[in-house]
Amino acid sequence: MLSTRLITSLWDVPREWIFEYYLNITENLTGESIKIKSIFNPSDKIPSMIIYFDGITGQYKFKDFSSGYQGDAIRLVELLYNLTRDSAKDKIMFDYESYISKTDFSASTPILAATRFKLSNYQIRHWNTNDKSYWTSYNINSTMLENYNIYPLEYYELTKDKGDFVMDRIRIEKEFIYGYFKEDGSLYKIYQPKVPAKKFLKISDYTQGLEQLKYDKKYLILVASIKDLLCFNLLDINNIEAIAPDAESTVLPKEFVESIKMKYKKVLVLFDNDTTGKKYMQRYQEEFGFIPINFENEKDIADSVKIHGIEDTRNKLFPLLKQAL
Repeated sequence: MLSTRLITSLWDVPREWIFEYYLNITENLTGESIKIKSIFNPSDKIPSMIIYFDGITGQYKFKDFSSGYQGDAIRLVELLYNLTRDSAKDKIMFDYESYISKTDFSASTPILAATRFKLSNYQIRHWNTNDKSYWTSYNINSTMLENYNIYPLEYYELTKDKGDFVMDRIRIEKEFIYGYFKEDGSLYKIYQPKVPAKKFLKISDYTQGLEQLKYDKKYLILVASIKDLLCFNLLDINNIEAIAPDAESTVLPKEFVESIKMKYKKVLVLFDNDTTGKKYMQRYQEEFGFIPINFENEKDIADSVKIHGIEDTRNKLFPLLKQAL
C-alpha cells in the first residue's frame, strides 16, 4: 500500500532511517552500533566511523574518528550537503516523503534497541531525591511502588550477536530508570519517563497488578498503565480492584478474560482519553462486554491526580463509576 501521508514535522521521520538512507546502510538499524568507512574521508581504509544508539536521547548518533565530525542525524545531513541545520531538516523531510511515496510503506512503532537486543544485565539502586520528585508529583511513594515490585535501576545492558559488527552491547546508565518486576523477581519492563522517544522497553508479557489482586471486591477495572493503577488505588474507591495490560493495545487473552469475569460481578475499562484509548475500550466492550468509562478530566488518571489532586479526581470519576455499576 502506498502511503499518502504528508511529512509535516521532523518527528515523523525515524532517525534510524536517516542514517540508513544517506549512508546507504543496507540492513535496518535496530539498536546495534556499527562501524563503517568514513563517509567524509574517501581514503579511509579501516572503518573509523561509528553509528551508535544513544540510550540517553533514544536516538542514533555518529562519531567519525577520521574527520573528527560527530553529532545527530541532522548534523550528518548538514555535513554531507553543506547545509544549515534548518535546511538539513527540510531536506530530510522532503527526501523521506519522496521515499515513502515510492515504497510499500506501513507506519510502525519506532525501532528501539530492545526490539531485537536482549536484556543481559541490570543493577537495582536505592531511591534518591530525583525519584521522590518524579513519583510524588503523582502522589505515589516508594512503599506503594515496592508493593508492586517497582524499583529504580542504576543501569541496564542490552546485548545482541550481530555478525561482524564491532559493537554488540548497549549500556544505559542515567537517572530516572525504573524496573518493573514480577513477584518471582524477574524483570518484565523498563520505564524511562525522561526518554520521550521510548519510555518503555518490554522484556516479557505480563498483566500488571495481577499478582496483587485479592479477589475480595465486587468489581474489576482495567486501566492503561501501572502508574494509572497506583493513582486509581489512591482514590480509595470501595469494591473495585485494578489491573493493567502491558499496553492498551495488548488485548487480554480470551481464556483469561473469561476467568476474571467469573470472579467479578462486572468488569470496567478506563484507558487514556485519546484515540487509541477509546478504540481499545470500545473493542473490550464489543468483544467481552466490559463497561467503558469515558473520563475526560485529563489524558489519564495519573495526569488528573498530578494536575488536579486526589480529591478532585475522585469527585469527578466516582459518579461515572457509580452510573456504570
